[in-house]
Amino acid sequence: MQLFIEAVKQIELSEDVGRLFHGRGGRFQGCEHLCLDWFSPVLLLTSFKVLESDELDSLCAAIEQRWVELKGDEPLNLVFQYRRGGETHTEIIKGEVPEKHIVTENGACFQVHLLRGQNHGLFLDMRNGRQWVREHSAHKKVLNLFAYTCGFSIAALQGKADEVVNIDMSKGALSIGKQNHLLNDFKVGARFLGHDIFKSWGKLTKLGPYDLIIADPPSNQKGSFVATKDYARLLKRLPELLADDGDMLLCLNAPELSIEFLMNQVKEYSPSLVFCEQLENPAVFEDIDPNKALKVLRYQKS
Repeated sequence: MQLFIEAVKQIELSEDVGRLFHGRGGRFQGCEHLCLDWFSPVLLLTSFKVLESDELDSLCAAIEQRWVELKGDEPLNLVFQYRRGGETHTEIIKGEVPEKHIVTENGACFQVHLLRGQNHGLFLDMRNGRQWVREHSAHKKVLNLFAYTCGFSIAALQGKADEVVNIDMSKGALSIGKQNHLLNDFKVGARFLGHDIFKSWGKLTKLGPYDLIIADPPSNQKGSFVATKDYARLLKRLPELLADDGDMLLCLNAPELSIEFLMNQVKEYSPSLVFCEQLENPAVFEDIDPNKALKVLRYQKS
């Protein structure tokens, strides 16, 4: 874990939320299980394997030392989360977590929840995807599939989209998404549909066509979406919702599935779509195997 301790000595803290250390990318030998994130004013240390108490103490001591160098006497807020499969254990190591925890990214505000589950309300590796949407949404109608807490919707409205349709079967996630819109003073311009996407094509068709469609599904969530079988179902229908010359962002965050898997799925089930580019991930998320990292591919209708 020495590489983590050395890397922590170099971290800087900005106003915006972000990842500070990404061991999962495999670039720090022996630290593949560790990540460190900044959800101002809280640091979140995550381990994907059990840590002995002395190991955790050493990591926390390194974080605290860097904190003092950067922030002086300002109290440290540090949360530790252990994750393995569906198992999650979260504890506050030092300080506290705001009851209503609001973070910022590129001028937008988001509500997050570090003490509840594995998903914290904003996927940090999708920062560049949200930025692309922000830059390419002006005067467009946007469909945000698997909307979760509606980060893409906020980005689209920041970019002056005419309208965003958000759909997700989790009404709880959409409720946080609605709060995010209000945090950013977006009181109009967005719809929220708490439905199963595969059972709502009639509704989505009536509201379309869309100039930009974003599909960022879970990779393996039983009862919702399993990429190996459900991406095909999705791709058979998606092009009919897309306006001529419209853009589509197809996302896949499954280390076990390659870029070629997604591209081959598009070729087979959506042959009218033409590949344009793959969006780069934030530099901190660099992976020694690009296939294991987040994949975001842009397509257009031919």
